[in-house]
Amino acid sequence: MDESKQHVKPCPMTSVNPLSRLFFWWLNPLFNVGYKRPLEETDMFNVLPEDDSENLCHRLEVEWNKELEKVKKNEKESASLSWALIRTFGKQYGLLGLIAFIEELTKVCQPLLLGGLIRYFDPKANVTQTEAYLYAMGVSLCAINLAVVHHPYFFGVQRIGMQIRIACCSLMYKKTLRLSNQAMGQTTTGKIVNLMSNDVRRFDLSVLFFHFLWIAPAMAVVGLIIIWHLIGPSVLAGYLVLLLLIPVQGYMGKLFAKLRRKTAVETDERVKVMNEIITGMRVIKMYCWEKPFGALIAKIRSKEMKRIRFGYHVTGCILGPFWASGQVISFFTFMTYVLLGNHLTSEKIWVTIALLNPLRLVALLYVPYAVLLYAETNITIKRLETFLSQEEISENSAIQHEKQRPLPADCGIVAKDVTAQWDKELEAPTLSEIDFESKPGKLLAVIGPVGCGKSSLLMSILGEIPVQKGTIDVKGQIAYSAQQPWVFSASLRQNIIFGRKFEATRYNKILKMTALSKDISMLSEGDLTLVGERGVSLSGGQRARVSLARALYYEADVYLLDDPLSAVDAAVGKHLFEKCIQGLLKDKARILVTHQLQYLKHADEILILKDGKIANRGTFSDLAAAGIDFASLLKRTEDEKMAEKKQTNPELLDDIFKENLTAKTQSMFNLSHSKFGEKTEESISLLKKDAQQLDSLSLSGLRERIKSDSSLGPQSNHILENAQSNPLLMSTETLNFETDHVCRNEEEKRSEGGVTVGIYKQYFKAGGGVPAIIFLLFLCILTQVGYVMCDFWLSYWSNKEVEYNMKRSIQDENLTSIYTTNTTHNSTDSDIYTQPWLNISGGTENEITPVDRNYYLYIWSGITIGVLVFSMARALYFFHMLVNAAETLHKMMFKSIVRAPVYFFDTNPVGRILNRFSKDVGQMDEMLPRAFFDFVQCFFLIIGIIVVTGIINPWVFIPTLPLCVLFFVIRHYYLSTSRDVKRLEGTTRSPVFSHLSASIQGLHSIRAFKAEETFTHEFDKHHNLHTEAWFLYLATTRWFAIRLDFICALFITSVSFCSVLAAGSLNGGLVGLTMTYSMAMMGMFQWAVRQSAETETQMTSVERIIEYTHLQSEAELDSGPNSKPPSDWPKHGIITGEKASFKYSEEAPVVLKNLYFCVRAQEKVGIVGSTGAGKSSLISMLFRLAEPSGKLLIDGVSITEIGLHDLRGAMAIIPQDPVLFSGTIKHNLDPFNVHSDPDLWQALEEVELKSAVDELPGGLDSEISEGGTNFSVGQRQLLCLARAVLRRNKILIIDEATANVDPRTDQLIQQTIREKFVDCTVLTIAHRLNTVMDSERIMVLHDGCIKEFDEPQELLQNENSLFSEMVKSSGAEAGHLKQLAKEAFYKRHPNDSIEDNPASNSNINDVNSISNHSDKLQNNPSDEVEINDTISKDDLNDVVSPGDVNVNEIKASENAVKT
Repeated sequence: MDESKQHVKPCPMTSVNPLSRLFFWWLNPLFNVGYKRPLEETDMFNVLPEDDSENLCHRLEVEWNKELEKVKKNEKESASLSWALIRTFGKQYGLLGLIAFIEELTKVCQPLLLGGLIRYFDPKANVTQTEAYLYAMGVSLCAINLAVVHHPYFFGVQRIGMQIRIACCSLMYKKTLRLSNQAMGQTTTGKIVNLMSNDVRRFDLSVLFFHFLWIAPAMAVVGLIIIWHLIGPSVLAGYLVLLLLIPVQGYMGKLFAKLRRKTAVETDERVKVMNEIITGMRVIKMYCWEKPFGALIAKIRSKEMKRIRFGYHVTGCILGPFWASGQVISFFTFMTYVLLGNHLTSEKIWVTIALLNPLRLVALLYVPYAVLLYAETNITIKRLETFLSQEEISENSAIQHEKQRPLPADCGIVAKDVTAQWDKELEAPTLSEIDFESKPGKLLAVIGPVGCGKSSLLMSILGEIPVQKGTIDVKGQIAYSAQQPWVFSASLRQNIIFGRKFEATRYNKILKMTALSKDISMLSEGDLTLVGERGVSLSGGQRARVSLARALYYEADVYLLDDPLSAVDAAVGKHLFEKCIQGLLKDKARILVTHQLQYLKHADEILILKDGKIANRGTFSDLAAAGIDFASLLKRTEDEKMAEKKQTNPELLDDIFKENLTAKTQSMFNLSHSKFGEKTEESISLLKKDAQQLDSLSLSGLRERIKSDSSLGPQSNHILENAQSNPLLMSTETLNFETDHVCRNEEEKRSEGGVTVGIYKQYFKAGGGVPAIIFLLFLCILTQVGYVMCDFWLSYWSNKEVEYNMKRSIQDENLTSIYTTNTTHNSTDSDIYTQPWLNISGGTENEITPVDRNYYLYIWSGITIGVLVFSMARALYFFHMLVNAAETLHKMMFKSIVRAPVYFFDTNPVGRILNRFSKDVGQMDEMLPRAFFDFVQCFFLIIGIIVVTGIINPWVFIPTLPLCVLFFVIRHYYLSTSRDVKRLEGTTRSPVFSHLSASIQGLHSIRAFKAEETFTHEFDKHHNLHTEAWFLYLATTRWFAIRLDFICALFITSVSFCSVLAAGSLNGGLVGLTMTYSMAMMGMFQWAVRQSAETETQMTSVERIIEYTHLQSEAELDSGPNSKPPSDWPKHGIITGEKASFKYSEEAPVVLKNLYFCVRAQEKVGIVGSTGAGKSSLISMLFRLAEPSGKLLIDGVSITEIGLHDLRGAMAIIPQDPVLFSGTIKHNLDPFNVHSDPDLWQALEEVELKSAVDELPGGLDSEISEGGTNFSVGQRQLLCLARAVLRRNKILIIDEATANVDPRTDQLIQQTIREKFVDCTVLTIAHRLNTVMDSERIMVLHDGCIKEFDEPQELLQNENSLFSEMVKSSGAEAGHLKQLAKEAFYKRHPNDSIEDNPASNSNINDVNSISNHSDKLQNNPSDEVEINDTISKDDLNDVVSPGDVNVNEIKASENAVKT
C-alpha cells in the first residue's frame, strides 16, 4: 500500500548484446555510481518478469494445486512440493547442467596438455620448443574457457535458487492468509518467520551442487580411463580411498542434516519467544521479567548452540579431511605404483594429480555438499509441505454467501440453530443453538459476561470459527471492527482506505464522523503521516477510531462492530454512537457487541449471551419488562433526564475541552477539612513516623522556591510552542493524536564503507581473544607448510628417481657401446672395467647410488599423516572459536535489547528487531563460519602457491606483481559497491518480515474485508524490492568472479610460458609442481576472493548484531549499596511529585510538564482526561520507562535514585493491552514459581476465571497459544488482574483494565480491587467514568498538565469544570455517575455536607484564598508573594502537616502548587 519506495529503473541485462551479458559489462554503470557514492534503493534495477514474486508464486501454485488434486483423488498419499518444484523449474535447471558438464570436460583436457608441456623437460622426449609453446597456449586457453563457461552456469543456477525461494515464500504468505484459527494456534509467528528467513535459504545453496550428483560418476569414469593409461592398475588404490571417503563424508552429511533438523526446532522456538518478548517488552519491563525471560532465552539458545556446535564438529570432520584428501589420495596411489616396482616420472605424477584434483573436488566437496544440502533441503521441503498442508479457513457450507451483491433492502444475516466450536477437542461448544436475524436499518446489540461467546458469534459469521451445526445466511458485503483494533505500519490514510480506491468526499466525511479530521489537521503531513507498527504512535482510543473509520469506508451492507466504544472516553463514545452507528450506518444491518449499557435502549434487538447460548433476547423495553434489571445498571433519574435535554449539540464535541472550560471557580479547588478526613491525618502521621527519610519544607523555603523558580509559567503556551516547532508533538485537545509519544519509525541504519577492523576485533574477541587467534594462526601456518612439503617431497623424490634412471640409462648405453667396440677390436673383458669414467664395483665418486624408496616413502608417510592431523585440528578449532563468538554476541545482543528503553521498541518495528535475531543470527551461526573457513584455507593455499612458484621460477614474479596490483584495484572497486548491495539486501529484507508479522496480527480484519489480494500484492512488492537487492548481489558477485578468473588465467599463462623460457634451469618435477599449483588456483583464487567478499558481506550481519550490543541502556536494574531502599519499602504507598516532567527520549517532546501532586497512603485515585492528555505517560513516568526530571518520591524515597527493579517491583500494574505469552497459564501468572497452586487458583477465583480455567483439559498447565489468542480479550485482561492479585504490592496501577469486560464482571473486578487492595494505593486510568466515580480523588489531565485534582463530588459542584463536562458527555449515564459520586462522598464523610456544613465552607474559603494567591504566583512568577498575608501558618497546618512532603492539595490545577 505504500507507494513511496517504488521506482522505475528497468534492468539492462535483457537489452544488451551477448558479450555484455557474458562478461557482465551491463553492470559497469552501477559500479561507477557505487564507487562514487553509497548506493540507495532507487539505484537498484527493477525485477525481471521471470523473477517477479507474483509470477513465480502463480507458477508454483498451479503445480502445487495439481499435487493437492491428486491427493483428493487418492492418487497419492500426500502432496509433494518436490515434484511441484521440479515441474516448475526443472527444465531450465536441467539445461544448465549441460554447461557444468562441458566445464568439467575442460578440466580433463587441461592436464593432458600439461603432460605434453612436462615432456618438453624430459631430455629423452622429442618435444620441440614450438610444441612446448603450443602446449602452454593450450593450457592457457583451457583456463580462459573455464572462466567463460563457469560463470554463466553459476549465475543461472543461483537465479533459479532465488526463484525457488521467492516462489515458496510467496506461496507461504498466501497460505498464511488462509490458515484456519486452529492451524494458527499450532503455527507460531516465529516458526513462519524462521521458515521464510532460514529454511528457504537452503534453496539458494542446494541448486549449486545438485548437478554434480550425476556429473561426478561420469567424471570418475573418464578420469579412470585416462589415469589407467598413465599408471595402470595403481589408480585403483587412489580410487579406493576416494570411494571410502565418499560414504564417510555422506554419513557425516546425513548426521549434520539430522542435527540441522533438531537445530531448526530450537531456532523456531527461540525466534517465537523473541517475537513475544519484543512485542511485550513494555509489560516485561513493568513486571521486572527481564531476568526470567533472559533465562528462558539462554536455555533455548544453549540447546540450539549445543546442536550447532556438534554440527560444526561434523563439518570439521568433513572439511578437515577434504583439504588433506589430495595428499592422502596421491600417497596411496603412488605408494601402490612404487611398491609394484614401477619408477616415478614427473609426467605421470603431475598429470595424474592434475586429473585427480578436479575429481577430488567433485567427489569429496561437491557431492558431499550436494548430499548434505539435499538432506537439508529435503527437511526444508518437508517443513514447507507440513505448513502448506495445514487446515485452511474453507468456505464453510454452513455459511452461505450470495455470489452477486443483493439489493440493499435484501441484505442482512440470518442464523439458524448455529452450533460452533473453536477447538474440536473441547467437549462444550463455543456457541450452541444460536438463532438471530440482522436486517437493514436494524441495530442488533449483543451483551453478556466475559467469555460468553460474543466475539465468537461475530467470528462465526466471518467464517473464522467452524460451524458444526445449523446455517448462517449472509447477504451482502461485511465490514468488521475488531475488539482489539489493528493498525499496521503505513500512513493513516492507508490504514483507513485499506487498499480501496480513494474517494476524497466520502473519506473526509468519515474522518469527521469518527472525529479524526481535527487530529489530521494538526499533523504536518496530514493523513499521510506514518503511524508506527501496531499503531504505537496512537492511543488505544485512536486505534479504535481508525479501525471504525476503516469499516465505514468499506461501504459494506452488514457491519460487525466488536466493542468499538470501550477504548474511548464517554464524550467520544457518545459522538461515535450517534454519528456513526446510529447516523451514517442507520440504514445498514449492524451487530454491535458492547459493554456500554447506556446504548442498549437504542438497539432494535438485544441478545444476552451466557455460556455460548442465548439467555434472553428482545428489545430494551421487552427485556426490562421481563425482569432484566437494566435500571440497576443505568440508574437513571429524573434529574439525569433533565440534564440530558440540556446536552450540547454533538456537533460541538471538538470544543468540549477548549480553554474556556478551564475557568476556575471556588468549588473547583475545595480542599475542605472534611475532604482530608482520616486518610490525610493517617498519611501525615505515617510521614512523621518516617521523617528521617523525607525532606521537610518550611513556609519560608516554599516562598524561596516559588520566588526563584522563574520557569513556571502558563503551561498551555509551553505545549503549544513545542507543538508548532515539532510535528511529532500534537495538540492534545480532545480526539487528537497521542502526545505521549508520537513517533515515526526510524529508517533502519545502513552503515557505509567497509566492515571496520574493529568489528573483526570484537568478533574474534568474543570467540576467544588474542591467545585463540595466535594459536589458530599457528595451526594454519603449520598445516600449509605440511601441504607444500608433501607435494615438494613427492616432486623431489620423482626428480631423484628420474636422475637415477637417467644415470642407469646412460650407464647401460655406455656398457653396450663399449662391449660392441671391444668385440670389434678383440679387446678382453678386463679392458671394459678399466675405463676411468665407470666404476661398477663401487667406492669411487662415479658410483651410481640407487634410490632408497623406503626412506622417501617413510618421510612422505609422516608428512601426509601430519597434514591430515593438523588439517583436522585446524578445522575443528576454527569452528569452535567462531561458534563461541556467535554464542557470546547473541548473549550480548539480547542483554542489550532487554535493557534498551521502551522508546527503542516504539520506533523500531518488530520485524526489524526480529530480523537481527533470525536472519542475522542465522547468518552468523551457519553461513559465516563456513565462508570464513573457506577464505582462510584458500588464502593460505594461494600464498603457498605464489611463494613456491616464485621460488622455483623467479621469472614468474615479473607478471605476478602487476596481476596482484590489478587484483587489488578490482577488489577495491568491487567492494565499494558490493558492501552497499549486501546492506541494501539486509534493509530491504526487514519490511518483508514486518509485513508478514503485521498480517498475522490483523488476519481476522484482512479476511473480513476480503483484503487478501491487496495484502498479497503488498507482500509481493516488498519481496520484489528485496529481490532487486539480491539479484544485484548475485550479478555483482559474478562480475567480480569472472574478472578474477581472467587474472588467474593470465597467471597460468605467465607461469606456463615462463617455464618454457626458463627451461634450462628447471626440471619436469618442478614444472609439474608449479603448473599443477597454478591450475589449482584457477577455481581456488576466485573462490577465495569470493569467500573473502562473502565473509565481509556476512560480517555485515555481525556488524548489525554488534550495533545492537551498544544500544542506549536504561538505568541500573538494582540499586547501589548506598541507595537501596529499605526491605519493607514502600510501607505506605505515598506518591509525590514536584516539578516532575517527562519525555520518551532526549529528542522527543515533553509530554508531562512540571507536575505537582501528592497521592496519600492507601488512597484510591482515578485518572481521567481526553485522548492524548498524558494518562499513559504518567504511568510510564512512574515506572521510569524513560527518565523523568524533577522530583518523584514514593514514601520519601526518590524513584530516580534507586534501581529499576526495586522501583518496578514495588508496584503492580494491569496494562491497557493484555499481554500473554505462549506457555502454560501457571507460567503466565507466576514465571518465578514463587506461589503455590492453591494461591494461583485463589487468584483466579477472585477474578472470576477459576471455572473457565478449570474446564480446560490441563487446568493450570493448559497451554496459552501465541498472543493468548485461545482466550477472549476480556479473559486475557482478567489474567493480568490475577497477576496483580498475586503480587500484592502496596501500589497498584490500573490502565483501562476493565475496558473489555462486561459491567457485571467490571463490578466484580472493582469489588475485588476494593477488597484485596484496601491497604494499597490504587491509581486507575479510565474512560468509563463509572469505574472511578467512587475514587477518593480524581486527577484530570489535559495537555500534559494536571488541571483538576479533587474529590469527584467536589469537582462536580462546579458545572464548568473539565470533570463535570466529561460526566455530562456520558449522556444517559450522567445522572447515575453523579449519584455514584455523591454516595461515595457521604460514605467517606458521613458527618459532612457540602451544602450545609459551615465549618466546611469556612475551610473552603480559607483554601480558596490559597488558590487565589497560587493564581497570582502562576501569573507573576517573578514576584514574591507572602502567603502568610492571607492565611496563618496554623491555617495551613490544618491542611498539610509541616512535615509533609507535598502541599499539592492546596492547588491541584495548572501546576500552581509549590512543594
